[in-house]
Amino acid sequence: MRGRAQGFVSRVTARNRLPLDFSVASLRIVDFLIDGLRKGGRPRAEIAGTLFGLGAYVGEVLVRRAGAVWVDFDQDQRQLFGQSVGVRMPDGRVWNPLGKVVNCLERGGTNGSEVSLQNFYLTLPGRLRHVA
Repeated sequence: MRGRAQGFVSRVTARNRLPLDFSVASLRIVDFLIDGLRKGGRPRAEIAGTLFGLGAYVGEVLVRRAGAVWVDFDQDQRQLFGQSVGVRMPDGRVWNPLGKVVNCLERGGTNGSEVSLQNFYLTLPGRLRHVA
């Protein structure tokens, strides 16, 4: 997934000057991108690749900044999350960043019922406080 996230950033930043640097602050940019996708009104199937890239990016921020590791979900987790991969936090909790991005799209991450991705990170239980 690390490679998918990096590839997504390379493609997106080649066309646009977006500061996607895997920092916590960059999650605010992801929130705005998702808001734009929602307002654009395109069918989810048309933007599935972009959503996957954004989810991989969010997961990689958790890996780099919160001490998480990418994991393959077991069968029960796949049924629960609807995804095959996610991240495990240092305290053992498992999160689904790919699904989190979809939830932000469907429910609204900055003004809707779903918490923004930046706030999600800042209130995330189980993260390490000082990861390089």
